[in-house]
Amino acid sequence: MLKINRFMLENGLRVVHHEDQSTPMVVINTLYDVGSKDEDSNHTGFAHLFEHLMFGGSANIPSFDDPIQQSGGENNAWTSNDLTNYYEVLPHQNVEIGFWLESDRMLSLDFSQHSLDVQKHVVCEEFKQRNLNQPYGDVSHLLRSMAFAKHPYRWPTIGLELSHIENVDLEAEKAFFFSHYAPNNAILSVVGNISLEETRRLVNKWYGDIPRREIHKRQLETEPQQTEARLQEVERDVPVNAIYKAYHSDKRNSEGYYVTDVISDILANGNSSRLFQSLVKDSKLFVDVNAYISGDIEEGLFFLTGKLSDGVSFEAADEALCAEVEKLTNTLVDEHELEKVKNKYESSQLFSDMSLMGKANNLAYFELLGNAEMMNNEIANYRKVSAKEIQAKAKEIFRKENCSTLYYKAKGKE
Repeated sequence: MLKINRFMLENGLRVVHHEDQSTPMVVINTLYDVGSKDEDSNHTGFAHLFEHLMFGGSANIPSFDDPIQQSGGENNAWTSNDLTNYYEVLPHQNVEIGFWLESDRMLSLDFSQHSLDVQKHVVCEEFKQRNLNQPYGDVSHLLRSMAFAKHPYRWPTIGLELSHIENVDLEAEKAFFFSHYAPNNAILSVVGNISLEETRRLVNKWYGDIPRREIHKRQLETEPQQTEARLQEVERDVPVNAIYKAYHSDKRNSEGYYVTDVISDILANGNSSRLFQSLVKDSKLFVDVNAYISGDIEEGLFFLTGKLSDGVSFEAADEALCAEVEKLTNTLVDEHELEKVKNKYESSQLFSDMSLMGKANNLAYFELLGNAEMMNNEIANYRKVSAKEIQAKAKEIFRKENCSTLYYKAKGKE
């Protein structure tokens, strides 16, 4: 169980800290409470674009990466529907460089046309490579737009359309930055060989003078309950036919989330899982099959996906997938099978908690969910999941009217 310290600056910056003297390194993790769900439907891809812009130079520092590398550290970032996360890993004797860099880009970016043009080009090329020119690259766009009618989860983090990124100008960049990237919309987690006292000193020194900002008020459209099955078929130049099914599921901060995550592992965690054994190994209907949850903070999706074997029709593949999840609704999961899944999760979680990066990410994320101490209860939350809860949740989720299905047909395949 991690010992967690916390404090808050007058400007609203929340800081969570865990000291670990067994390592020479420190992780500085900055989580901003902004993701693609905070975008306007006519101007999407901003949060992901800013993941790149934040490395394009800040108010007083033209190059972000060079000082990190010269200090023997590394850094990166990622964006989701719900948040944007930046981190630096540094030797403890050089940790102040990380506070200096992160605080400067929280203060202000270098709002130049050159930086904007460079990063727009990078993101547009990423959009083309991942979503337009890669086999199955548009699945997320197609499936999300089917599953969600109102909620901003209906577009992926890369953005809804390439033109939304191409048309971003300096004024739009400034407006999005100053209404989301602020100390009162951020959580700073500091983990590693650094004391609470030193953390407090450095945070006050580098962040204390950054002003609070007026944060854009989040007003998410409520997604209406899906009342009928949705089906779409597309044809693309891809190797094999594929099927994708998305069911509306539980939000992250709910007991039902843990049940759905256990269900996904029962179905598709490893070669001994149900879907692999039944649909790949035994019946050979699929060459690959998977089940997973989106893990979104708001109500998200439970996915069933698979690549079809040659000669297998979409209807047969769909029926086989539905038959497997219906088994969960009709029969209680065997306790041995359930225990195996829980043991796998526990070992994975314990391994993650050994990592400085894992600790830092989790501290910030769970602080966003409510409080960082929640991370200490994760294993217990999974351990509590019962076979009866799994059956009840399966009946709730795996209803035809709760499902959006995409038949992704390969050109030239029957």
